Amino acid sequence: MSLPNLPTDAQQAAARVRDAVHAATTGLVEREQLAELIVLAAVAQEHLLILGPPGTAKSAVVRRVAAALGGRYFEYLLGRFTEPSELFGPVDLRRLREGVVETDVTGMLPEAEVAFLDEVFLGSTAILNTLLGVLNERRFRRGHTQIACPLRVCVGASNALPDDESLAAFGDRFLLHLFVEPVPDHQLEALLAGGWQSERATLTHHTELGDIDALSQRVPQVGMERARSLLADAIRKLRGAGLSLSDRRIVKVQRLIAAATVLAGRDVADEADLWPLFYVMPTREAQAAAQDVLRDSLSAAANPTLRAAVEHAVLQPVSRVARLIEAARSCLDSDAAAPGAGAIAEALLREIDANFNPQSIPAELAAQRTRLIQRVSASA
Repeated sequence: MSLPNLPTDAQQAAARVRDAVHAATTGLVEREQLAELIVLAAVAQEHLLILGPPGTAKSAVVRRVAAALGGRYFEYLLGRFTEPSELFGPVDLRRLREGVVETDVTGMLPEAEVAFLDEVFLGSTAILNTLLGVLNERRFRRGHTQIACPLRVCVGASNALPDDESLAAFGDRFLLHLFVEPVPDHQLEALLAGGWQSERATLTHHTELGDIDALSQRVPQVGMERARSLLADAIRKLRGAGLSLSDRRIVKVQRLIAAATVLAGRDVADEADLWPLFYVMPTREAQAAAQDVLRDSLSAAANPTLRAAVEHAVLQPVSRVARLIEAARSCLDSDAAAPGAGAIAEALLREIDANFNPQSIPAELAAQRTRLIQRVSASA
């Protein structure tokens, strides 16, 4: 059954956002899903927490996505001795002389439209309490200062989830959780070639935050009736396997599903859009278990704008086909003599062969594989 599509202007906005994500991740191997989840969170008006070791390009991806989307960007590395004024701005001395405690937020987090807070759990109680208002209500309150914040999405990062219950509760305010790892062995050549390329690339502006806003305004209008019943069944499966989610996270995941539907160019959610549920699972262990429990529920997952995020959530070869075909075409369309071109082609071949055998590989991907082999042979 074909589903209703969004109006042309909304589909064009989704296409521009897709192009922005692609441009932001050029040369950054295995980080497409992070860029896509930033976009999903922004459209859903939610926030993303990244967990992983240092040196895995977390900050680089956020910076590049922010540059591609445009808008005011704020970034800060928190430490145990970080003062609230370093994030929110200093006390306005002029107003203080008049006996009024106000904060000068010029250029600080309360004015940001996209924000990245590294080592977010190292913030003091005063910082985290103030952040809750910014994240949850998009309002900054400090002394006599109370202002609305234009924040579309905040990305927090840490090496791991904290053991402290109060900090874990703060981390729960980030609806999406992404666990990143170093690039795997079969992608090392592509990492080296892409890293060499990305260091020389200029951060460019590819779309407007207005596109994000236009798509976000479509989210409440998405038809959720069918997806809601499928989501309830998926939650029951998770509970049956001992995997629980708070009522708040269960209710909020609907916004992610609706946002994924909009980014797919549709206005009615169905089984293809349930996959954000994977990223709502709060721990690495819960996410791994959910992939097994929800294998059948997520088997139809697909999204033309957020392919890498879907692929990582579903972990089934069929979810990788579109991305591998696109990557092969891009490689074959590039200059065969360009630095690193041969290494990228070889890395693609290794990934294709790791996921498909001659009997299971789709015909179009098999044709691209043959052309990749010819390119590698010609450059040998």
